[in-house]
Amino acid sequence: MPPGVTVVDHPLVRHKLTLMRTGDTGTAEFRRLLREIALLLGYEVLRDLPLATRTIETPLAPMESPKLEGKKLVLVSILRAGIGLLDGLLDLVPAARVGHIGLYRDPETLEAVEYYFKVPGHLDDRMLVIVDPMLATGNSAIAATARLKAAGARSVKFLCLLAAPEGVAAFRAAHPDVPVFTAAIDDRLNDHGYIVPGLGDAGDRLYGTK
Repeated sequence: MPPGVTVVDHPLVRHKLTLMRTGDTGTAEFRRLLREIALLLGYEVLRDLPLATRTIETPLAPMESPKLEGKKLVLVSILRAGIGLLDGLLDLVPAARVGHIGLYRDPETLEAVEYYFKVPGHLDDRMLVIVDPMLATGNSAIAATARLKAAGARSVKFLCLLAAPEGVAAFRAAHPDVPVFTAAIDDRLNDHGYIVPGLGDAGDRLYGTK
């Protein structure tokens, strides 16, 4: 396993990912499965959220009990497919702040081109989790992470559903301080920059636009 990369291989994650890979899985089921996997992946990526102890009253006795502390977590979706992961994470942490980065991949160069950027303030005091289903060439993830660092982010993680070895290598070379969490690392990229075997275009399958 590459350093700084966590593959969440829980049986439920692997099972749901198999269903998502299957070509005849419809849009509604694909969307539901992505949301469910996001919630499962969220347990791992958010494992080190800071806690503080407070005194509470149970029905039987007072006790010291942990509670999240610090500024609200920020979830940043790379549009458009990142929204599918975002929904599941918000089920887990409904109070999280949300940012969006609009990027599209130039079909000739495969480079990321930004068209939208809106994030919460005070990023330097918050943990950020960037979400995008696919880490293929890595160009969009690299660009999004650089943009957020330029805006002040210091604690950043990247969460995806699938990754290609090429994308992992490129991202880790560009941002060695940012850990990557994924459900699987597939074999390779094809000539069009798609993950193989993969699951096709995540955005198209999520929104029924293929």
